[in-house]
Amino acid sequence: MLVWVLAMAAVIVAVDLAFFRDHFWERLAANVGIVLLFGAF
Repeated sequence: MLVWVLAMAAVIVAVDLAFFRDHFWERLAANVGIVLLFGAF
């Protein structure tokens, strides 16, 4: 479970830094989507 949460956090940080550095709402939407994806699995 801890590994799952750490993997999700790593994906969120990587996506934020790579694509959505200065775009707050897009970053928020992408983060919510990533959390929902991880929750689905």
